Amino acid sequence: MQLGMIGLGKMGANMSRRLLRSGHDVVGFDLNQEAVAELASDGGDAAESLADLVDQLDGPRNVWMMVPAGDAVDATMDDLLPLLDEGDRLIDGGNTRYTDTLRRAGRAQQVGVHYIDVGTSGGVWGLEEGYSMMVGGPDDAVDALRPIFETLAPGPEKGWGHVGKAGAGHFVKMVHNGIEYGVMQAYAEGFHIMNAKDEFDLDLHQVAEIWRFGSVIRSWLLDLAARALDEDQDLADVAAWVDDSGEGRWTVQEAIDLDVPAPVITDALIQRLQSRQDETYAHRLLAALRNQFGGHDVKEAE
Repeated sequence: MQLGMIGLGKMGANMSRRLLRSGHDVVGFDLNQEAVAELASDGGDAAESLADLVDQLDGPRNVWMMVPAGDAVDATMDDLLPLLDEGDRLIDGGNTRYTDTLRRAGRAQQVGVHYIDVGTSGGVWGLEEGYSMMVGGPDDAVDALRPIFETLAPGPEKGWGHVGKAGAGHFVKMVHNGIEYGVMQAYAEGFHIMNAKDEFDLDLHQVAEIWRFGSVIRSWLLDLAARALDEDQDLADVAAWVDDSGEGRWTVQEAIDLDVPAPVITDALIQRLQSRQDETYAHRLLAALRNQFGGHDVKEAE
């Protein structure tokens, strides 16, 4: 199956590689020409512009945007929609706020383009492990893209699903990330408590490895915590500054609007904000975890 990929950053490039390895055709465009050249070296087709990308795709076209959420998506749509034809399919795989997706889906519908939102989880590990994908959009358009989703997912029938109309995919991904905040915070606090207990001189990497197998709290995030602690239990080179992509804030705001109490997710968000003022071990571990699963930059400790 043929796919146009706009945005060849870490995730977009790895998704393209996974598709190419499975025999799909990928045409890629990025403002960074080195990224485009790297895709070509992997066996993909390079595009010099959005117009060139569209010209290389057979109709009905499948175009996947993997660009930063916000103004960049609207700017890409401004340039792209006039190039597409009725019946083409436009996919947003970024961490977009679902309310923006609803607006953009309406805009695409006006010109006969199907808009599909794919909340994507998997970070830098998706190339080998596969991506979890929460898909929103029209039934026919999603069904047509099934070969793409089945290839990118951990398995054809697992790790992905059509969760509802346009906007539903990004809404579910928003809540997913809010839960992620809470789980990460719990691990960070637990390891902080153990790190503070000088009496036992605990090997925190050993503890993480014990918990990874058979424990009720085992998880992929714990696997990544073990990796981070193996590199340096004290996390001395990691500044206790925990960034956020915005989805935790959106989840808390949505909970308030729906009158749903969400104290764990809310406190986890507040702790990230607090990290920008206080220096704690828990915040260093949170920063290290974000780097482990998503390749997010960390600030080096001064």
